[in-house]
Amino acid sequence: MSLQSFVDPPRFEEYSERFKEFFRMERDEDGVLLVEAHTLGGPVQLSVQNHRALGQMLKTVGADPDNEILILTGTGEEFMMGSDPEGFALEDADLEYWAYEYAYKDGRINVSALVNDLEIPTIGLMNGPGFHSEIVLMCDLTLAAEGATIFDLHYDIGSVPADGIHNAFQELLGVKRAAYALLTGEAITAEKALEWGMVNEVVPRDRLIPRAREIAAHILTQPRTVRRLTTQIVRRPWKQRVVDDLDGGFGIQMFGHLAKKRSVHGEAHIRSTVEYVREGRRNNFDTDPGR
Repeated sequence: MSLQSFVDPPRFEEYSERFKEFFRMERDEDGVLLVEAHTLGGPVQLSVQNHRALGQMLKTVGADPDNEILILTGTGEEFMMGSDPEGFALEDADLEYWAYEYAYKDGRINVSALVNDLEIPTIGLMNGPGFHSEIVLMCDLTLAAEGATIFDLHYDIGSVPADGIHNAFQELLGVKRAAYALLTGEAITAEKALEWGMVNEVVPRDRLIPRAREIAAHILTQPRTVRRLTTQIVRRPWKQRVVDDLDGGFGIQMFGHLAKKRSVHGEAHIRSTVEYVREGRRNNFDTDPGR
């Protein structure tokens, strides 16, 4: 008998309860874990609290050997279109501390955990319009609901777009399209995202989770080891992209915040910035929705 015992892995019953303020979790008998991010039961409103919880959740899910596939999505008709009115009070109170502790550290963990800490296949679901779409775009497979819109708001709120969204856009769109999307906040429709290779399928919103379960059922037809090793093959480009660009990009973004000594994540500021997406316009500076 060994002199030591294995440390018990996380238990679904415990962590699904621990994370319930941020994520609804449901796991079936095959180990397919559905995680729906939410704020008070509705679409995610960005805050330092849920920003941190994402990485904590991904690491915990990855440490539970009973999880076989992760389906990750948002809640309601939007993915993420606003921020918690008090969710960035820490940024206003102490910009330097926030920039490292809650932005640089937590943000890097969020992206790297998605790519490096999950040995299981991941399916991201873009359930509606929203920013910080890298969380579903960097899953192994990504489905989008009809009417979903992918865009980045960072440049328009006065922030360098380099906290993971640049990784996703540059990898999936290429240099020129990514540059345009990052500099102009281009609102990319679900259909255009499919054409450009950002997502794998576009389906009606009410079919999004059922379709993900159908794909998961197919993935489960092969043995556990084959599934997990295949995941490491298909994820290698993301791992290289993260190694090459994530830390440096995040550092540049945080330098930009500290250099101008001004917070940018106020609820009213973000709400007004993303209004063009709700109006169906391509960019903030274009008045013609069909341009």
